[in-house]
Amino acid sequence: MRPDARWAFARYRAIAHRLPQPARPWPKHSYRILDLDYVLKRYDGFILDAFGVLNIGEGVLEQALKRVATMRALGKKVMVLTNGASAPRAEALAKYRGWGFDFADTEVIASRDLAAAALAGRGGLWAGIAPEGAGFADLPGDVRALDNDLLGRADGFLFLGSQDWTDAKQAALVAALKARPRPVICANPDIVAPREDGFTWEPGHWAHQLPVPVEYHGKPFAGAFDAALAAMGLPPEQVAMVGDTLHTDILGGHAAGCATVLITGHGFFKGVDPDSFIEATGIVPTFIADET
Repeated sequence: MRPDARWAFARYRAIAHRLPQPARPWPKHSYRILDLDYVLKRYDGFILDAFGVLNIGEGVLEQALKRVATMRALGKKVMVLTNGASAPRAEALAKYRGWGFDFADTEVIASRDLAAAALAGRGGLWAGIAPEGAGFADLPGDVRALDNDLLGRADGFLFLGSQDWTDAKQAALVAALKARPRPVICANPDIVAPREDGFTWEPGHWAHQLPVPVEYHGKPFAGAFDAALAAMGLPPEQVAMVGDTLHTDILGGHAAGCATVLITGHGFFKGVDPDSFIEATGIVPTFIADET
C-alpha cells in the first residue's frame, strides 16, 4: 500500500513519544509567506532539507536553484541536512551538482555520515539494509549486504534504505531479532519521502516496528542539528531550518533552537492544508511558505 499524507501523519503521531520533546515553547502562530525570499534577510544561515525542498524524487525544483543562488549573493551560510542514507556522500554530492547546485563537500550532511560516525569502533559484523547493489566501502568496520545467512549471523543491523524492502523481508528480520536480539542503527528516521508520483515508505517506518530498541541518526534527533550548526559556526537563533515535514524538519529544528519554515506547496503537504495537522500536533512552524 502506497502511503498518502494522512496515512503518514498517523504513523508519525503513533511514534511521537519516541521523538524529541522541545524544552522551549512553540510559536503562538505561523507567519504565511510566499517563498523563502521573504525571510532571507532575517537569518544568517539556512539548513535545508533535500526531499521536498530541493528536489522531489529524482527531479530538481527549479525555484530551489534560484533561492540558493540568492542566499549565496546575500552572503548567507547554507547547509543541506538530509535523511537520505542509501547512497554514499560522493554520489549524493554528484547528484546535487548535476542538478545545478554548487554545494561544497562541507555543506552537505547526510544521516548516513552520522550513522557511520556512530558505527566507528564498534566492531563485529554488520548487515546493511540498502537497495540492491549498494556499496558500503565508505562505512567503517565490516558491513555487508543483508542476506538470509546474515539474519542469524550478523552482530548488528544498519538500516540505510528501504527501496527494495518488503513485508516478507520485514517479517524475517523481526523473527531474527526476536530469536536473538541485536543492535539496530537506523540511518534514515523518515517515515515517508515525497516522490514524483506520491510517497514511499522509508526506513523509519520499518524500524519503529522492530522488537528491539533502535538507534536513530538524522532528523529530528539532536545529533543531526548539532552537527549542522557546528559546521555552520552559527548560534541556532541566527539559523532557519527549512523543510516539508512537521515531525522531522520542524520538530527537530525547533528543538535545536532554530527558526523553522514549513514548505507546503510541494513535498509532504502538496495539495493538503497543513492547518489541521499543525493544530493536532502542536508543532507550529515560525513560517509557512507556499514554495521554496
